[in-house]
Amino acid sequence: MSLFAEIRARAHHIIGPVLGVCMVAYFGYHIVQGDRGYFALRKLQKEVAAAKVAYAQVHGERLALAHRVKLLSPGTLDPDMLDERVRLMLNYGRADEKVIMFKGNP
Repeated sequence: MSLFAEIRARAHHIIGPVLGVCMVAYFGYHIVQGDRGYFALRKLQKEVAAAKVAYAQVHGERLALAHRVKLLSPGTLDPDMLDERVRLMLNYGRADEKVIMFKGNP
């Protein structure tokens, strides 16, 4: 009986620190590896950086298209832009121009 009493007495002194170490290990693991941990944060930061690059590209294309639309608007109609669009969309040309045909896509 004295063996069990000694084990019980020592267990009271050891159980607190063991539980504390287990809790620290549990929370430490989830801080690093969890769904909202350090590695998940780094992954999200990379995705945000890629999205910013994609946004900058699309925004630049949008600004270029907005500029072209402005050139074709009735108030500021640019004759060169209109001529370019007519040639491209309707395959028109002038009578004094020569057309050179290529095989395949130029």
